Amino acid sequence: MSAAPSAERPGIDAELLSIAQAMADVDHEVKRSVAGWAAAELVDHDRVEADRTSSFAHADWKRCAQRGVQGVRVPVELGGRGEDLATTLLTLEGLGYGCRDNGLAFAIGSQILSTQETLVRFGTPEQQSHWLPRLVGGDALGAFAMTEPDSGSDAYAMSTTADRRDDGSYVLNGRKAWITLGSRCDMVIVFASTNPQAGRWGISAFVVPTDVDGVDRLPNREKMGMRTTPFGDIAFTDVVVPASALIGREGAGASIFNSVLEVERSFVFATQVGAIERQLHDSIAYARSREQGGHPIGHYQAVSHRIADMKQRHEAARLFLYRAAMAFVTGRDVAMAAALSKLTASETGVAAALDGAMVHGAKGYVSEFEVERDLRDAIGGLVYSGTSDIQRNIVARLLGVGA
Repeated sequence: MSAAPSAERPGIDAELLSIAQAMADVDHEVKRSVAGWAAAELVDHDRVEADRTSSFAHADWKRCAQRGVQGVRVPVELGGRGEDLATTLLTLEGLGYGCRDNGLAFAIGSQILSTQETLVRFGTPEQQSHWLPRLVGGDALGAFAMTEPDSGSDAYAMSTTADRRDDGSYVLNGRKAWITLGSRCDMVIVFASTNPQAGRWGISAFVVPTDVDGVDRLPNREKMGMRTTPFGDIAFTDVVVPASALIGREGAGASIFNSVLEVERSFVFATQVGAIERQLHDSIAYARSREQGGHPIGHYQAVSHRIADMKQRHEAARLFLYRAAMAFVTGRDVAMAAALSKLTASETGVAAALDGAMVHGAKGYVSEFEVERDLRDAIGGLVYSGTSDIQRNIVARLLGVGA
């Protein structure tokens, strides 16, 4: 994908400068402000118990909305703060650092970068004015439903249908699976086939409230990590939605999905980049305070080198994140940058969390010290928004090799 020269795109130079400054400053003021606020304010619940019971911190979700987190990327005229991409990523990064509830931070990032992104870029004025103020204000939860129980990595292999009636309305039937916020959402963006014979070009997107007849939000699915993120399937049985529920035109669903997925894939790991930095600093503090053999354990090379590896991994993940932001703003090499950002952050997240657990020893294994949970939370990143294998396939294809 190519982009017009910056002289023909007012503001692009300023946005690139903002991204470059964010990339260069690991202690950026915006990030530190959000991290400090989150560490001080998002502490009202027992995180160990919440993880054990898969409890969603709805009060903290509302606090984040009041702080303006959910509205960071939404234009002012649509009820948000209208910040640039760099500020959005710094906000999410700071949230991931300061909020030890990784599931909450991830869910917020997911809504911002998928559901809200779709409405901002492709929604009608009616859809935007009805839903965005509620999503931004924390009064509604929004989900993004493409995947089906049997589709796996082939997202377009769907059986959910939307049949248009003579009056212009649609009847939805089918089931969507593995949906972030699916068991709790108030609205969902649903991708369904309006013309099965056309394959991916027959897919359309709809905004569907979950309180209408025929929508069934199935119970929360228990999972290894991110247990505080509501997660589940949604079934649609003869759900009637008006023509005004259609996003864009019929058959534009695949294009909308690809465009939004590129954003989510590039940036949804911003909160995890923040969490990796928190794990690094926690490990440094522990290595300085825990003594063994008359020395702090950080004195020993086996520990100090592990921490050095954590630092290197954090910096790499962060650089790929902001490199993807530059690609997105200029429109160049977006697919490659998105795949590399997602691949690096997800695999780095697992490695860094494992390092943190090793540094903490026994305290890194038992639940009460909140170290082992970071590892469980990180593993899901190898799968969602496209598996690591899929990202490698994308990179290989763009390099001219592979199938």
